[in-house]
Amino acid sequence: MTLRKHLQHAIRALGADDLPKEITIAGVTYRRASVFKHDFFAATGLYQGPPGKIVLKLGRQARFLGLPLAWIGRLLVGHEARLYRLLDGIEGIPRFTGLWRDNAFAHEYVEGHQLTKAEKVNDEFFDRLTALIEELHRRDVAYVDMEKRENVLVGDDGRPYLIDFQISWHLPANRGGNTWPARLILKVLQDADSYHLLKHRRRQRPDQLTPEQWQASYEPPLSISWHRRLFRPFTKVRRKALRQIETGS
Repeated sequence: MTLRKHLQHAIRALGADDLPKEITIAGVTYRRASVFKHDFFAATGLYQGPPGKIVLKLGRQARFLGLPLAWIGRLLVGHEARLYRLLDGIEGIPRFTGLWRDNAFAHEYVEGHQLTKAEKVNDEFFDRLTALIEELHRRDVAYVDMEKRENVLVGDDGRPYLIDFQISWHLPANRGGNTWPARLILKVLQDADSYHLLKHRRRQRPDQLTPEQWQASYEPPLSISWHRRLFRPFTKVRRKALRQIETGS
């Protein structure tokens, strides 16, 4: 096996393995239809069963540089599954299907596509997405990953849907969620959600912005400005390195 192949396996959540061909959740069997993504922390695929289509997210199992990282996979899966349960019933959040073993969970598949850069969505889209984010905030959740346009789905029904709560923030009251440091962190992250949402609206539907909103969409919170300065150079280097490993170019 070549060095590049070893590196490719090292950065994949399942190493040289693939998603299971068949899974059973709550007594229902689903078969794999396709693989969406296989990154460092998780592998995600589409499954088909009698009730319909679901998305399975399987946390990291493979070692990295000899270090066992399956515990991180279980931790992230548990966190994200808890968020889906917490947000159950909110319009725009895929319904939680259930856990698979101790390192994977599934949610319903949304018929639609990722929001594209040049797409002009319908007049109600961003009002609905704003209401969705505001409902998350009312439940003391910060989405955190709102900057990624790919996390916003445009359903075949024209409505917005949010997926991927892997890094979303929610700290229950019995774990210190009502303490002032936790409330401050929540406020900072929720402000970032609101800014990125406004920025997406400016890019997709600038005709819907007031002059004040247009100006605000160019004024990121201090936390985002510092994050960009500190981490963007590292992020660019990391993405370039991963692309070279994957493609060999």
